[in-house]
Formats: sequence, C-alpha cells, structure tokens
Amino acid sequence: MAGGHVEGRVGGVGHLVVHGHSPVHRLAPEAKVVATFAFVICVALTPREQIWAFGVHAAVAISIVALAGVPTRVLLARLAVIIPFLTFAVLVPFVAGGEEVDVLGVGLSRDGLWGAWNVAAKASIGATASIILSATTSVPEILKALTRLRVPRVLVSIMSFMMRYLDLLVDQLGRMRTSMTARCHDPRWLWQAKPIASSAGALFVRSYERGERVHQAMLSRGFSGTMPDTEERATPGADWARAALPPVVALAALLSAVVL
Repeated sequence: MAGGHVEGRVGGVGHLVVHGHSPVHRLAPEAKVVATFAFVICVALTPREQIWAFGVHAAVAISIVALAGVPTRVLLARLAVIIPFLTFAVLVPFVAGGEEVDVLGVGLSRDGLWGAWNVAAKASIGATASIILSATTSVPEILKALTRLRVPRVLVSIMSFMMRYLDLLVDQLGRMRTSMTARCHDPRWLWQAKPIASSAGALFVRSYERGERVHQAMLSRGFSGTMPDTEERATPGADWARAALPPVVALAALLSAVVL
C-alpha cells in the first residue's frame, strides 16, 4: 500500500515537463545540464552597463523557448518565482547611495538604478534558462545526467529522494491542514502560529520516521549507499555540439562586452 502510494506520487515531480518532440527535448540530458550551467554563468558575468549583451542573451533564451515549444503562459507562470528578486530590485534605487538622477520627478540613485537593472535582467534570463531545462528534461533524466557528469553519487541519491518524496510531504501537510480546518481551527495570523509550529514539528517527526523505515527497507534489499546507473551510454557528439551553441553565443557576447 505504502509503496503504491509513493509510486503514484512520484509522477508528481514530472509536472514541470512540457511533453514534446522538439530538438531541445531530444538532446541528451547531460548536454542540456552543462549548456544551461555555462549559459547562466555567462549571463551572470556580463557587465551590467552592456545592455546590448543582455539583449543577445535574452534573444538566445527566447529562441530556445520557441524551438522547445514551451507555451508562453507556462513560461510566465513559472517566472513568478523571481518576483521576490524583482521586488528587491525595485527598492534598490530608493535606498542606494551615490549620485542621484531625476526620474519622473523622483530622485533615484544612479548606482541603484543600474543595480536594479542588473538584478532584474540576470534573474529573468537565468530563470528562463532553468525553466527551459526543467520543461524539456524530466527529473529522472536530470539525475541520470548528473551521475554521468561524475557528480558524487551520494549527492545524486539525496536529490533523488528529495524529489521523490517532496510531493508526498506537501500532500501530507495539506491533509494535516484539512484536519485542523475540520476541527474548526484555521490558523491564518501570526498570533495563531503555535498550531502551525506544532504541525510542522509533527510533519518533521513523521518524515524522519518514514526516512528511517525506507532506509532499513533498502538496506535489507542490498542497498550499498548509492543508486546504480542501469543505463550506461555515451553522449552523442552531435548533441554536445548542438547544446554548446547557446553558451558559445553567450560567451561571445560576454567577451565582446568585457572588451568594449
């Protein structure tokens, strides 16, 4: 029963994937992971004053979104995760020091404006690259890619279990909240934090106990500390070449921006 329930919830971690048959979907996952990492690094290192370079990065990201067939509404919905960063960026010009400039009758810090632009641009482009990866590559494929890229197997195993049971824990937290509501207690305010803390503590204890039971069950089945890779294969060179195109363009823009 428990195994079947967990197995049913495993599919929940795949809700980020936008199924399709685009060239981006067909690329080897390890090539996409490396390309995404390299692209984000190039974006992060781009000088904030070189606005044209960010235009190149954005054009590359948008082109891949179109090639992968990721719907615009999905992209915009997932970009909501950067709202806290954008909120911080909006506040920077008001609190930063240095020379002030007049914007619509309001005195704002010049360095603060550049800082706000820097945060907004890099967060948006970097998040878009991550969304492309998650939308075209399932979690199991990403974990296999990390294994093939020689990431320590212990870390891959930890990430695997985290993704496997994340939906289960969220579901259990929802059931606990439903139970509290059914008993005429629906905490919403800060002074009602005690029941919420008690629920969080109970969830932690249950999660710890479940982890112990799962670990004991795995040991009894011969688990040696790492998950085996049952699909050893070489990554096609063509996939590496195609995946390298976006970071190469981003690197060219970065080098040009640094030189100029």
